[in-house]
Amino acid sequence: MPHLNKVATALSGGRAGEPGSRSSLSRLRIALTVFFALDGFMFAGWVVRIPAIKQQTGASASDLGLALLGVSAGAVVTMVFTGRLCRRFGSHPVTVVCAVLLSLSIVLPPQTHSALTLGLVLLVFGAAYGGLNVAMNSAAVDLVAALRRPVISSFHAAFSLGGMIGAGLGGLVAGGLSPAVHLSLLTGVGLLVTTVTGPTLLRHPAPVPERTESDRMKRGTTEGTAAVPGRLDGRTRRLVLLFGVIALCTAYGEGAMADWSALHLTQDLDATPGLAAAGYSLFALAMTAGRLSGTALLERLGQTRALVAGGVTAALGMLVGALAPTAWPALAGFAVAGLGLANIFPVAIGRAGALAGPGGVAAASTLGYGGMLLGPPAIGFLADWFTLPLALTTVALLAGAAALIGYSARNASADPARPTDPARPTDSTRPVESARPVESAHRPELARPADE
Repeated sequence: MPHLNKVATALSGGRAGEPGSRSSLSRLRIALTVFFALDGFMFAGWVVRIPAIKQQTGASASDLGLALLGVSAGAVVTMVFTGRLCRRFGSHPVTVVCAVLLSLSIVLPPQTHSALTLGLVLLVFGAAYGGLNVAMNSAAVDLVAALRRPVISSFHAAFSLGGMIGAGLGGLVAGGLSPAVHLSLLTGVGLLVTTVTGPTLLRHPAPVPERTESDRMKRGTTEGTAAVPGRLDGRTRRLVLLFGVIALCTAYGEGAMADWSALHLTQDLDATPGLAAAGYSLFALAMTAGRLSGTALLERLGQTRALVAGGVTAALGMLVGALAPTAWPALAGFAVAGLGLANIFPVAIGRAGALAGPGGVAAASTLGYGGMLLGPPAIGFLADWFTLPLALTTVALLAGAAALIGYSARNASADPARPTDPARPTDSTRPVESARPVESAHRPELARPADE
């Protein structure tokens, strides 16, 4: 009966025009999944052509790193404001607009012939990419809360699957199509997918789930996160920052793999262009598999064990991938690293959203995707100062740091007493109005402290 009451509350909606049925929420979930997959597909299509564009512009490793900083700068600046845009206009319209901008901007890099102009056009590409990721994650957190199921990893699995397909197709056409033709085709694909899928998001406002942990405790209300959030207290801000740092440490590895794995395989290990493209494809495939099984993994291990195990696994895999003497062991290491990193980022973003709503998602996403986008230029500078294999070992270092921080955050909650008070009832016995994180809503056993 408690579970049925939760489902009825989640599906009822709080405002006119909100999704009011299971089928409406299912359609929203499918549409968001498509946008996550499109994002990964487009980004992977760009990254597998970086070696060709590097050659076209005549950029050195450090020059390329500076140019890639344009993606970072554009994305981070946009992410700072996207949370506000989502609160004002809604996360669904912002998602659609940013998808259109991403599709149009991806055609620009092949038109450049210097590192400077490449960096300038990547500012536009990065702005669209950053805005899309914050808007999608904000919409996903609201939908996860309404569904009462810990399925946020499935959206990120779609991103990884899109990245795998985009990298695989990019490797297949790398020898036959120029970067300009290839990325122009991606523009057409992006606009077509947005035209077909976007209306679903535009017709349905974001569902209004129960208010986040911190707001419910302050206000004692069941209003949704779509309402204007109150000012967060210092503890909640620190917790959001903590989960953002975890996301940053792991996203750094994703960015490094996206921008430097192909170059490492071709330059250091003499791999063919097709085999080099397979490096990121295998990494994305492993992340997809890990995220598809993420819900079951989190239910079995709990958040802390999953985060720590993932960070340690990723660190070991990246050490092999960076330092292996031949291409095939490096590919195996990249796959292991992908499995380890798979669920750390979505769990960190989901917990930030459960604590602080869209503002928490924006803050943690800014840190997280900032790590993904700032990592590649850092790798470029380190590659010039030392070597590219040694630079890639920093991915292993930060993955280990994520494991350590994840363990230190095992009792993190907006309610200081909740993790350590054994007398507090579990989600299965508390009324619907009580505070609980999104991840705990579907299964009572997930209400245990994260380190159980």
